[in-house]
Amino acid sequence: MTLGDSLIGLTALAAVRSADLLEGREPLLIRKPLFGHRLVNQLYRLARPLAETAWFPYRAALSRPFEKRIDIREFAFDPAFRGTAMIDFFLARLGADPAAIPASAKRNLWLARAIRERSPLALPGRYILVCPRAAMALRTMPLPVHAKILESLLTLQTLPVVTQGRPPLTDPRLHYCPAVASLAELAALVSGAQLIVSTDTAMVHLADAWSVPTLAFFVTHRPEWRVRDYPSCRAIHLPAQLPPAIEFARDAADLAIAEAAWFSPGRDLAWLANLLSDAIRAIARPPAA
Repeated sequence: MTLGDSLIGLTALAAVRSADLLEGREPLLIRKPLFGHRLVNQLYRLARPLAETAWFPYRAALSRPFEKRIDIREFAFDPAFRGTAMIDFFLARLGADPAAIPASAKRNLWLARAIRERSPLALPGRYILVCPRAAMALRTMPLPVHAKILESLLTLQTLPVVTQGRPPLTDPRLHYCPAVASLAELAALVSGAQLIVSTDTAMVHLADAWSVPTLAFFVTHRPEWRVRDYPSCRAIHLPAQLPPAIEFARDAADLAIAEAAWFSPGRDLAWLANLLSDAIRAIARPPAA
């Protein structure tokens, strides 16, 4: 359903193919049409070398002699999915031993090779990208956190700052990036960043494809369940007093608890400036050729 989940599932499929665990057999991905999810649909078209894709319901599947059928629908509700690395879950469902797959094969590097054309956006040549929104409301940055991150980045360094959220302040070096229209534009947005600060795991997965340094925040999930194999990612865990690995807010109280995890006693956000200062020092590198 989401870009991030689809990317990790396809990365698992790429790893299984690279390890020759399919033994020459060609997989078929049967998908439910996702109207309005153009980036997800573009991702699957891009991944056609990994597997043939068909729409559900796939009538021919009734007569085709499949050796094995694997149902991964509604995986977020599978008890085996909670509390484990997402990539390992998908690998296991595909019949692989996750421990036998090298960490390098659990990264999203295949995507950078697959996207040959990138569509540049009207943005500065070098910038820091902030991604405050997430597919799930529980993971979205509170507005004061977003504002503090932008303020700190503009104070601590000289690069322009691009945000995917509505800028809560005005500065000539602050740029708003509206929704991208294609995967090629999204690839350009991510790969052109010098540093990404994100609570959206999809952007963190994409950043790994181009080894972009990333500062990722996790409220509802432990970082090792999502970014364990990403060497360029620094993950910050802000544990909320919620059920482990909760995917959806049950009520407004859950959202309030998730928001409170961002604040130390007294709603002090001073820790963010120190964290961002460390991240900026770590990316002191020349621009990519």
